[in-house]
Amino acid sequence: MDPTKPLELLIFVCAVTRISSNPLVDIVVDRYHIPRVCPREVQTEDFVRYHFNGTFYENGKQFDSSHDRGKAFISQVGLGRLITGMDRGLLGMCVSERRRITVPPHLAYGSIGAGGVIPPDSVLVYDVHLLDIWNPEDKVQIRTLSKPAGCSRGASASDFVRYHYNGSLLTDEAFDSRYSSNETYDTYLGQGDLIKGLEEGLLGTCVGERRVIIVPPFLAYGEQGYGAEIPPQATLVFEVLMVDLFNPKDDLTVEVMEVPQGCTRRTVVGDYVRYHYNGTFQDGTLFDSSYQRNGTYNTYIGMGHVIQGMDKALQGLCMGEKRRIGIPPHLAYGEKGVGLIPGSAVLIFHIHVIDFHNPKDSVQIRITHKPRDCNATSEADDLIKYRYNCSLMDGTLLYSSDHYDSPSVTTLGANKVIVGLEDGLRGMCVGERREVVVPPHWAHGENGAGDVPRSAVLLFELELVELQKGVPEGYMFVWLGDGPDPLFDAMDVNGDKEVPLEEFSEFIHRQVQEDKGRLRPGMEASSIIKDMFDNQDRNKDGKIVEEELMVKEVEDQVARDEL
Repeated sequence: MDPTKPLELLIFVCAVTRISSNPLVDIVVDRYHIPRVCPREVQTEDFVRYHFNGTFYENGKQFDSSHDRGKAFISQVGLGRLITGMDRGLLGMCVSERRRITVPPHLAYGSIGAGGVIPPDSVLVYDVHLLDIWNPEDKVQIRTLSKPAGCSRGASASDFVRYHYNGSLLTDEAFDSRYSSNETYDTYLGQGDLIKGLEEGLLGTCVGERRVIIVPPFLAYGEQGYGAEIPPQATLVFEVLMVDLFNPKDDLTVEVMEVPQGCTRRTVVGDYVRYHYNGTFQDGTLFDSSYQRNGTYNTYIGMGHVIQGMDKALQGLCMGEKRRIGIPPHLAYGEKGVGLIPGSAVLIFHIHVIDFHNPKDSVQIRITHKPRDCNATSEADDLIKYRYNCSLMDGTLLYSSDHYDSPSVTTLGANKVIVGLEDGLRGMCVGERREVVVPPHWAHGENGAGDVPRSAVLLFELELVELQKGVPEGYMFVWLGDGPDPLFDAMDVNGDKEVPLEEFSEFIHRQVQEDKGRLRPGMEASSIIKDMFDNQDRNKDGKIVEEELMVKEVEDQVARDEL
């Protein structure tokens, strides 16, 4: 019922089991359930929302109940809108507290009663469960539960925010939760999309911050409530975790974490870059990582192969540089998101550039040591021995001649090594050391090879150990000047008009020793000389005569003319 009749406040709180036959002078309050935490007590002029059962003290018969009506009772305390006994009995009450308030007739409906329902001089007993307290002077209450260190930006009007929340009434009765649905609530601030109190409570919140926001009814859903979960005139409690925020005017943010010394070249549009990254949301949740896949992400810069923000962020980087990059959604995956990335998500990338190159790059050679005496240098057809270390540009060692018993051996121009390494080995003196940077199109290309990743730039540290000058392809022996004339007479040392293998071998060895001729390096000299002798011995009788030599010379000249 709606009791009326004002009386000045003064409350006597007692726990009683019975009332004597003498008339009650004041109300009797039995606080039979008090919550462990009571942040606020009812005061004069506060509004309250509560459930009650009203019974007669004399016989326990119920005369009214908000439970039966299915709707809590709402009123203001201490201004005569309730019977005086209830005005007094509700003072000092906590939310979730349960009280039994016994009201004598002179503080209730007196000697007149009420409407045929309450007889005259009735002692009334109200069993009250307080659900809510608020005051017209209340403001939004904010209590920070946790806040990340180094918060540099809080939410402001016109920002777009993504947050989780649990919503409850003051009695801890939940009415909504974004945690349970595993989805954030996404909205702009300052556009009236939220209740006023929650919007006010979100201002200044950092990403990763947890807040409790208490919103009085007149800054929430007011007299109408909302649906079946939020009753009229309900104070709302939101426990909020800010997951993400950005402004539509935001550009990407770049924080340089590490730059190697001696950076002489930075990435530009058109370069091909290999980099590692960890991709997270602003709250630190990982959504992707090249490290976990054990492979770099490889792409051209400025050609639209990656999101717009990353295309921009990859410009101006050094090899080995590390950066933290923040990309707002309008430069990432926008309002729709993709895969594990929700709509309107700010993305954070920690990137480490392993290497980059341009398709127009040539082999780069830097001489780190050159001997004073440098008479002979390596060239095509030479047989060389060399030491090497082959690494990626981040210093990862792939191969080394030190892993073997002896230096590597190759013939230049014989396509035995990658083109870029071949270029780096040319023009070297014995004892010379070089650093050679080989772009992938002069190395193992887009497919890689063995331990060499796809599209990897390679760094070779080279030292030439031995150099044997070579002969052109297809030749076993070459003259280093004009040969003897006549040749047969020079070969026929004893003048018997025939040259057996022994005499031929002695002649060739003498030419090599006197630097007049050169055998093909990398093969046994005796085997080469035997092949040369067999090639001249036309009739295979074990000796060369002048006629055989002349015929062979003519055939060789014809072959050279045809070439």
